[in-house]
Amino acid sequence: MDSDNLSSPTRRSLSLSDGSEDQLDRLQQVELARTTHMSQWRAGTVQAWLEVVMAMPMYIRTCSENVKSGRVLLGLTDEDLELGLGVSSVMHRRKLRLAIEDYRDAENGKELSKAGDLDHHWVAKAWLSDVGLPQYSQAFHTHLVDGRMLNSLTRHDLERYLNITKKFHQVSLLLGIELLQLLSFDKEVLQTRRIQCEHQNEDPLVWTSHRVIKWIRDVDLKEFADNLLHSGIHGAVIVLDPTFNTDAMATALGIPGSKHMVRRHLDEEMKTLLDSVRTDAKMDYERLGLGTPPALLRQNSLSRPPSSNSRLTDDEGSLRRRAVKPPSGFSPKNRNGRDLSCHSNYGSLPREVRDHTPTRAERSPIHGYSSIEVTNV
Repeated sequence: MDSDNLSSPTRRSLSLSDGSEDQLDRLQQVELARTTHMSQWRAGTVQAWLEVVMAMPMYIRTCSENVKSGRVLLGLTDEDLELGLGVSSVMHRRKLRLAIEDYRDAENGKELSKAGDLDHHWVAKAWLSDVGLPQYSQAFHTHLVDGRMLNSLTRHDLERYLNITKKFHQVSLLLGIELLQLLSFDKEVLQTRRIQCEHQNEDPLVWTSHRVIKWIRDVDLKEFADNLLHSGIHGAVIVLDPTFNTDAMATALGIPGSKHMVRRHLDEEMKTLLDSVRTDAKMDYERLGLGTPPALLRQNSLSRPPSSNSRLTDDEGSLRRRAVKPPSGFSPKNRNGRDLSCHSNYGSLPREVRDHTPTRAERSPIHGYSSIEVTNV
């Protein structure tokens, strides 16, 4: 979305004066939703946003009956969404709540999160393919998982709502989300870095699963390369998780333990590839004021304990990360003292969540993981 236009009073004046919005067609109203503060929307724009931008046409009828303006939309609670709009799906409610929070931030002068630019089609098709787990595309598509929702997912969400039960696959997805967070969910930055290293064995942090397979072929292990298809092994896994070593890669590749010389060759190639990049990743985190990469803080990075906050419901407990770009000078010290919960004077998030939002370090998608054995995924 063009967040710069959101603050343009001239654009709002031209679009909303004299009741002209009633005469706009659907595409014009979608454009209005993209360029105008939500508080200025009238009923037609709300419906166009819900149908086209949020891809939720199934709720249009109840929305048209109950939500007559953007101001009403900004004030909806979780209960309103469920009982008033008939949004019975936990994940669909979450998608709406996260989007409303993002637009509320824009009302207060902030930019819309770039996570909002990543629609559920991109997540279900392009992103899942990039992390090497396209087999879950239908589940992500059904739940309309977009960029904002990715930023909220926990391991429990993946298992309960998306039916992803393999622990390594869960970790692979969470590490893929960690990479998006590191890049502030900027798809263009991610794509640029990937293009730059497509034919050079550098910057493996951003490698897709397909690029990892290409590297395996390039280092003369092509007979094993196809074993990585649909495995969930991508660049963020091999860089951000220090427990993902030669043995883990060899197991995923299906290299027999008896082939000592082949494994030794793989070990040398992985050392050459990874010697400096983990240090570089740490520097990236610190440069952006995100502290130290959570996986690099621990020797055991691939296991997540149950949440210590038993009071939160499953849906509430997963709204733990915000898709916002850290401001310049946002150091680990002042980050830990900053309240990153949603605005307390609005009602779209239950108070229990707002009062118990963990700090950024606790909210990392891979915080607290211990080692998981890779078994030829």
